[in-house]
Amino acid sequence: MTVPLPDAKTRWRCTLCGNLTRFDVTRSSKVVEYVHLDLAGEPKVEEREVVSETIESVRCRWCNAVDQVELVDRPGAGS
Repeated sequence: MTVPLPDAKTRWRCTLCGNLTRFDVTRSSKVVEYVHLDLAGEPKVEEREVVSETIESVRCRWCNAVDQVELVDRPGAGS
């Protein structure tokens, strides 16, 4: 099941327990990174571009339900 990402007007809500704030998100990302290695060989990512990203699952931290989230309006988002 693909879980939709919240936006500026929506947020996630667990349909089983009502949680609005704590979720474990498993995602796959394809990124391009510019990595700079110092003279000792220590890498540091200086630039990161997300080419694509998919949320694979969302687990509620309160009740451990997997993929039981829905999008609801954020307070004050105004329709």
